[in-house]
Amino acid sequence: MDKTKYMVMSRDQNAERNHSVRINNSTFERVGEFKYLGTTLIFQNSIREEIKSRLRSGNACYHSVQNLLSSRLLPKNLKIKIYRTIILPVVLYGCETWSLTLREERKLRVFENMVLRILDLGGTR
Repeated sequence: MDKTKYMVMSRDQNAERNHSVRINNSTFERVGEFKYLGTTLIFQNSIREEIKSRLRSGNACYHSVQNLLSSRLLPKNLKIKIYRTIILPVVLYGCETWSLTLREERKLRVFENMVLRILDLGGTR
């Protein structure tokens, strides 16, 4: 009971007002955002911050395998497989629940194009 909180999902700006709910002798705090299964949920149902976080994680993941991806010994198709199996899942984790705006879709496409362009150039930046 002490850990239980609740959140109302709404695009209405007034929905952010914090209220507590009291049931029997327990009080439940209302929150504006929380992390659930690695995904940050925000009361306005906006995923802008989640996309930024996913892209930062994808960038970190890319840099952790950059030596592999810049190796001239690996063929390009193997580098693309590495991208699709290691980096892309990090970026797209939880994407089934996203409803993207054109701006967020463009940010994801820019990230993918950047990585694929680097792979096409043989790993050099």
